[in-house]
Amino acid sequence: MALISQAGASCCIRSESVLCKAGYNGSFSVVYNMEVSKTKGTGIALPSVSWISSKATQSLHLEGAGVGRKRGDQVIVAASPPTEEAVIATEPLMKEDLVGYLASGCKPKEKWRIGTEHEKFGFESGTLRPMKYEQIAELLYSISERFDWEKVMEGDYIIGLKQGKQSISLEPGGQFELSGAPLETLHQTCAEVNSHLYQVKAVAEEMGIGFLGIGFQPKWGLKDIPIMPKGRYEIMRNYMPKVGSLGLDMMFRTCTVQVNLDFSSEADMIRKFRAGLALQPIATALFANSPFTEGKPNGYLSMRSQIWTDTDNNRTGMLPFVFDDSFGFEQYVDYALDVPMYFVYRNKKYIDCSGMSFRDFMAGKLPPIPGDYPTFNDWENHLTTIFPEVRLKRYLEMRGADGGPWRRLCALPAFWVGILYDEVSLQSVLDMTADWTLEERQMLRNKVPESGLKTPFRDGLLRHIAEDVVKLAKDGLERRGFKETGFLNEVAEVVRTGVTPAEKLLELYNGKWGQSVNPDPNSVQQTIPVGELEEEGGQNTGMRDKIDKDSEAYYNLSSQPSSP
Repeated sequence: MALISQAGASCCIRSESVLCKAGYNGSFSVVYNMEVSKTKGTGIALPSVSWISSKATQSLHLEGAGVGRKRGDQVIVAASPPTEEAVIATEPLMKEDLVGYLASGCKPKEKWRIGTEHEKFGFESGTLRPMKYEQIAELLYSISERFDWEKVMEGDYIIGLKQGKQSISLEPGGQFELSGAPLETLHQTCAEVNSHLYQVKAVAEEMGIGFLGIGFQPKWGLKDIPIMPKGRYEIMRNYMPKVGSLGLDMMFRTCTVQVNLDFSSEADMIRKFRAGLALQPIATALFANSPFTEGKPNGYLSMRSQIWTDTDNNRTGMLPFVFDDSFGFEQYVDYALDVPMYFVYRNKKYIDCSGMSFRDFMAGKLPPIPGDYPTFNDWENHLTTIFPEVRLKRYLEMRGADGGPWRRLCALPAFWVGILYDEVSLQSVLDMTADWTLEERQMLRNKVPESGLKTPFRDGLLRHIAEDVVKLAKDGLERRGFKETGFLNEVAEVVRTGVTPAEKLLELYNGKWGQSVNPDPNSVQQTIPVGELEEEGGQNTGMRDKIDKDSEAYYNLSSQPSSP
């Protein structure tokens, strides 16, 4: 993921020294040299922000696509673990400091950017088994050496790469994730995806490795999935079964694509947050792409989305309080403070604090480290362990979509940019959803993973609402003036036909695939590379030699996104 966040609270930025207008004490000194930050589970691109608070004096430099901190000429790279040395707390943090941290994400419209993250499953082409860590490490080293990426290490293990404002990182089960740079247009987003595909393909096909774009691991069980050597994942793996029955499935067998977007003020954040939550089930339906578990249909169109309903209800869901009249940065901080912790990072080690209270931490009463107080780094890391359908940091993350093949990765940011970055479309969505009740929003969240666009809603189907929403997204993109509407073609086809990607897969499974998710050895080459790049009518498309596109084998879903 990637997103630029510059200065300000809920205010306009008039100079480099900004005084918050939302009642938060503190001033912000902003340096507009763009850098990126990445902690596990998230990647954010932020400017170098030096925040001098009345309650705590801390210098927070967020950079690169891995958490990198500059100290003089020294560059420290650590997508995970974080670098607590980057922040020095002279006084305990107060709640107003945490509120100000979120408020510092406000930025004027001309500085808004688009950050896209997508994950995919790697597999051995010959056996279809998931890539082992040793193979992933070889892949990372080779990409680094061939394409000049900087290695990100945790101890002796390579766990990611960074290059400029992009990063490559690993999810708990080895899901391969690109966290893109903060970009101005969807053309840049799609070009970034194409470049990543080319680089991964160039190395992976030599190793006999393929990649699968889908929301849930379709063939293998939990016992078959490798565990990545990242300290925070061990803590999460031990904690998850205590708070839900599907947390380990979430960690090891899901993939997503998400987009991260900016806001100009607290009021703008609230409007976008509410629109994002109301429409998230529609995004889930449009991108539903996870109908198989261990080789068989699982009864859902989006198993990935269903899994989040029984992962950890303390940190997931539709956040009904966002629709309260009192909602703002402070109320989100109150919510986040009550989400149980996972860990703190001290002296290059993760300390298990699972289930403990960040409020106790702020009072210096965290049992594993009594007398120690949190830094902004600790707060930033804590925010990455909260997993609602829309997540607030110094930007908003739209988190409801399944991972998919390359040709759909550009469609998700197009959908959300067209709605949330255009004032007319945003207001139209808010008007459309204004009378939706809490119960209706939750009903959609509960039903969509199973029934998708066919979910009944009021006097019709969700598909009919989705048609209107996609039209609003297209209109919003047209008003942006960057000729980006073609990136919506994939979702426009879904609403036109009413058939989700998952339903197309099920049709193939019950038809040409002969009720098997395995490739047909008579139609698929033994080694399935990431994808062949061919030119067709001036457009880049992902094609496979000797495979009819309509009967594209299940383990051959990684295809190049088309340019409009």
